Amino acid sequence: MASGPSNPSGEDSLIARYFKPLAKDPGAFNLDDDAAALRAGGDDIVVTTDAIVEGVHYLPGDPPATLARKALRVNLSDLAAKGAVPAGFVLTLALRGADDAWLKPFAQALGEDAAQFGCPLLGGDTVSTPGPVMISVTAFGRVPQGKMIHRRGARAGDRVVVTGTIGDAALGLNLLKAGPVASVLANDDAAREMLTGRYRVPQPRNALAKAVRDYASAAMDVSDGLAGDLAKLCAASAVSAVIDVQSIPLSSPAAALVARNVVGIEALISGGDDYEILCAIPGDRMAAFVQEAKRTGVAVTAIGGIIAGSAPPSFLDPQGRELALKRLSYSHF
Repeated sequence: MASGPSNPSGEDSLIARYFKPLAKDPGAFNLDDDAAALRAGGDDIVVTTDAIVEGVHYLPGDPPATLARKALRVNLSDLAAKGAVPAGFVLTLALRGADDAWLKPFAQALGEDAAQFGCPLLGGDTVSTPGPVMISVTAFGRVPQGKMIHRRGARAGDRVVVTGTIGDAALGLNLLKAGPVASVLANDDAAREMLTGRYRVPQPRNALAKAVRDYASAAMDVSDGLAGDLAKLCAASAVSAVIDVQSIPLSSPAAALVARNVVGIEALISGGDDYEILCAIPGDRMAAFVQEAKRTGVAVTAIGGIIAGSAPPSFLDPQGRELALKRLSYSHF
């Protein structure tokens, strides 16, 4: 995302107008070079990348400001789950055209989030496309050497913990697609706003990153669905898990929809876009982890435990019966 010479191209003008003002980190070189420089400062650099594509990760009518926030925040969520502090990001945009009405709110929201989360723009690229709009972010974070938290590392006896609430984003998407949730909540503006907001603008738990690094034995973010992502963590750690479905934290609207049989709990734990942290915490560290979470203002809930074995995680209802999940998570392929 380097800006151009004295006779700028359309791409150079677009970058200079919308994105140069966001590139305040010295290592971005004012977007005048072909690359950025990120100082490690003795830490390990954690790298993560995610793209959001029109019609796949967001709906064509979604506001550009929410797209900017989602594109950055899904990557910040990955950094948080690794125990990393944000250091910067690069951005690639594939656009059908240079539309000021789209780019202006997009760039403004991106700049606000970059400042809020301490993750400055370092560079990137802009290209034209006849197809769907694509927004790709590669984010960088810092952790002390050797301290990144992996998916592997969970051990039998660890508690399984999640942040926030589960399933709201899946309900928000159902609502935006005029599914059953939309008709049931037709007169509940507060619930509609909350659920669509959870789908469009994730809340990455970066405030909890240090606690994850200090206390978790394994962690990842919940992006494709709690059931599927827990299965991935267990597989990487060569363990299994037993989950108490009744303990899974639900928002008030989600709990009400389940109670009214509008949606089943299966849809909430296999839906995507939660962007909460899923982690395994050793029993002797649990109290300290909960205390640190309270200090940061991030809600955490123990929902089960890690057990020995290689079977997929079990999700048990209040009667101790195992749920038969038809789908564990969202999958692109």
